Amino acid sequence: MENTIYSTHGNFKELLSYQKSDIIYQGTWFFCHRYLEKGDRTIDQMIQAARSCKQNIVEGCAASMVSTETEIKLTGVAKASLQELKEDYLDYLRTRNLPVWSIDSKSVKAVRKLGRLPDESYETYRDLIEQRSDGTVANIMICLCCQCDCLLLRQMRGLEKKFLVEGGIREKMTRLRKESKDDGKVKDKKP
Repeated sequence: MENTIYSTHGNFKELLSYQKSDIIYQGTWFFCHRYLEKGDRTIDQMIQAARSCKQNIVEGCAASMVSTETEIKLTGVAKASLQELKEDYLDYLRTRNLPVWSIDSKSVKAVRKLGRLPDESYETYRDLIEQRSDGTVANIMICLCCQCDCLLLRQMRGLEKKFLVEGGIREKMTRLRKESKDDGKVKDKKP
């Protein structure tokens, strides 16, 4: 299976953004159940934000068969959910006076390097997420959110270019109707 920025046939599992969002969802589920107190409303909010990101990628990809415009909108919703989740991780660190890794730190570079592995999955990060301190895990999750955000931005830009070239469902239907009418005229003129 080839990994891509955006799918041309609705297979969400081949999308890099989906693969990254699945890692984020699983890591967030673990983080929330391990480090937040039972009954904390943040647990549900963070898990739902991670789920929303992943599921909107799935829904947008499914809609791609009919409407690039809808796919772009749902990808935007996925991106917004991801931003909400990233902010929750930052809040976690700030409220506990834990450090936020700088963008050029060795730790961030190490997470970025893992993100370039060809068969990246939750298993790539399992030991890091499940055996490190809460501050380290929150920072890893922020890195993953940033990576996924970049992928979603690239995906949206690609979809926007596709939309400009091919149009949306209305443009496609108009083009098909015109082609059908033109075919009918040619057939009517023949004896």
